[in-house]
Amino acid sequence: MKPIKTLLADDHTIVREGLRALLFADKDIQVVGEAHNGRQAVEMAVSLRPDVVVMDIAMPLLNGLEATKQILAEDPGIKVLILSAHSDDAYIDRVISVGAVGFLIKQTSAQILAKAIHEVMAGNAFYSPQVSKRLREHYQKPDKTGGVMIKKATGLTSRELEVIQLVAEGHANKQVAAGLNISIKTVEKHRQHLMDKLNIHDTAGLTRYAIAQGIIESSVQVTIV
Repeated sequence: MKPIKTLLADDHTIVREGLRALLFADKDIQVVGEAHNGRQAVEMAVSLRPDVVVMDIAMPLLNGLEATKQILAEDPGIKVLILSAHSDDAYIDRVISVGAVGFLIKQTSAQILAKAIHEVMAGNAFYSPQVSKRLREHYQKPDKTGGVMIKKATGLTSRELEVIQLVAEGHANKQVAAGLNISIKTVEKHRQHLMDKLNIHDTAGLTRYAIAQGIIESSVQVTIV
């Protein structure tokens, strides 16, 4: 049996090291790479073709949910397990909507993480007990505010989600253009289109929207420009 090739994506080095150490004991799992932001996770997934990606949500340049969408667009056979400190209904909805096959809380034990990787490779979905409980509660109340918020967020294109994340993280137009390999003029057009579409009139408003939708976390340090 070939080992399960696993890519770890988290912007905190100490978290990646901890995950790698936890998984080292399982000889059927091989950590083939580590990404420290969402854009690098996409690039490494395309080049390394792992079987499983363990993906944090809150990462710079590109959040884990949008990175998941891009990875699965390139290779639908890759299994993505989301790893997050949060289990809010809005996060759970978005994890499911982007095609991830599991959602683990960061306090998950080594045994559960390894089991989750094996389970998703076997074609099963896997959720931490806390997430499973919230899923049951959530789908008993489909009209909750969290569900409505996700419908709003999914009205944005992938490019718009990339732009709004970078803007909300405090990157200037020139930096956004360089990061996305587009012109400054195109960035300006995207920003204006976002504001028109969302009826938001300034960068601070875009930042609040990004936090409310889980595009970035409120704990992310942002600079309003």
